[in-house]
Amino acid sequence: MSRQERKNMITFIETMKGIDRETLMYMTDADIEHIYTSAYKYYEEHLDM
Repeated sequence: MSRQERKNMITFIETMKGIDRETLMYMTDADIEHIYTSAYKYYEEHLDM
């Protein structure tokens, strides 16, 4: 994952899940991707309503 991708994912997670940036900074790329994917799926499901 590129730095820009990670930054964009972290920004989205902060906005949607309310997790602070400092906590996210210490997570692995795999952790970030997992949280991002679950948050994005939730966002998509509720956007369709």
